[in-house]
Amino acid sequence: MRRLALVLPFTLAGLAATSPATARDYGQQGTVWAITEPDLLAQIHGRLAALEASGETKKLNERLKQRTIARVNRPSPVAGLVRAEAPRSWLFDPTIAVAENITDDKGRVIIAAGTRVNPLDSVPLRQALVFLDGDDPEQLAWATKTYAGTRAKFILVAGAPLELMKTRQRRFWFDQEGKLVRRFGIHAVPAVVEQQGRQLKVSEHALPSKSERQP
Repeated sequence: MRRLALVLPFTLAGLAATSPATARDYGQQGTVWAITEPDLLAQIHGRLAALEASGETKKLNERLKQRTIARVNRPSPVAGLVRAEAPRSWLFDPTIAVAENITDDKGRVIIAAGTRVNPLDSVPLRQALVFLDGDDPEQLAWATKTYAGTRAKFILVAGAPLELMKTRQRRFWFDQEGKLVRRFGIHAVPAVVEQQGRQLKVSEHALPSKSERQP
């Protein structure tokens, strides 16, 4: 064992000493081509210049403008809603639990995390929220007659709010992506949200059919 311990370091040292002397340059192996890939930014600028010269950029901008105007005039209808066939109502509690401390500008805690807060305690709902299909004349007639002379907010789930504002001479809102109806659990329209104490009463109204209105 003593002999191996002496020989092994000598062998490693010898290998380390002779390695540089045995290195060789084997030269170029195989065919090598120069990199000829075009610059990506140059390609993009060239493509844009070609589109500009041909007038295609102007056409694309015009199409985008028209699509934007169309979407503003008539937003995408809220999916999943139907016309109410039976009356339904329930109470909705808007109370939320504060996730983290709310502080003032000096870092003092105003509302501690975990506190339950009812927004109606500080900001009451002073006018009814009326959700309706703006493409349904019967729903529009019912809403304008029922809430005539009130400050009720008419919130569309389908239809053209700007056009209705011109013809009806009152403001219309639109529930973009159905965030409000999902929040309140509304599945059918027309529907109304009104404050009742420290809760909100949500009601889906079934309008009479034409046959029911006839004497």
